[in-house]
Amino acid sequence: MTDRPIKTRRDGGILEVTIDRPKANAIDLKTSRIMGEIFRDFRDDDALRVAIITGSGEKFFCPGWDLKAAAAGDAVDGDYGVGGFGGMQELRDLNKPIIAAVNGICCGGGLEIALSTDLILAAEHATFALPEIRSGTVADAASIKLPKRIPYHIAMDMLLTGRWLDVQEAHRWGFVNEILPADRLMARAWDLARLLESGPPLVYAAIKEVVREAEGERFQTTMNRITRRQLKTVDLLYSSEDQLEGARAFAEKRDPVWKGK
Repeated sequence: MTDRPIKTRRDGGILEVTIDRPKANAIDLKTSRIMGEIFRDFRDDDALRVAIITGSGEKFFCPGWDLKAAAAGDAVDGDYGVGGFGGMQELRDLNKPIIAAVNGICCGGGLEIALSTDLILAAEHATFALPEIRSGTVADAASIKLPKRIPYHIAMDMLLTGRWLDVQEAHRWGFVNEILPADRLMARAWDLARLLESGPPLVYAAIKEVVREAEGERFQTTMNRITRRQLKTVDLLYSSEDQLEGARAFAEKRDPVWKGK
């Protein structure tokens, strides 16, 4: 349907997801639920290997929660759908790479969505903030994630003051991977997605699960779980055809052919 707030494009094993809610790409409950369905289906479709998320237009990636919808009755603690706000940050077992292509203003819940991805590319004019403090609420997911991603005092500065960062500062603190001219952003996102599409999906899944599990555990605890094959994705990888294919391709000095099994 042309009036859906989320547009998708599929090419081979790549899914492009575009937030398309004029004027600012803000997210209400309905949009969040649609995003949850899209990312759940992405997770469960073995033919899809990597996703890109971006916003429509040239000004906004996403400002997060739609305050106009909230004023009209959308509850801030309402039903965001299967993956929580924005469809991915609480989606279990989302073990595929996701790239954020930040094409403009990225703030509040929009920044939380970007932080839920694995790689963040940003246009030269992109800006970042957590302005929830000014509207008397908490940037809950960002309060959990951001102090673990960038220096604590910088994260607290953003959370406590709501100040804006330009893309150069965001890159300096490490939560933006690359800065690109606006007209090169999506081309670079697709180039990166194609690189990831060609890689070993079972290894990607194991990497994402190990990183997730290690976040709340001591180093040796997670290492013990890996060596005892107590993580589902690691156990699957170590028993897979792809594990053997990788070794054979190296020995035979050829490119591996990954089957995802």
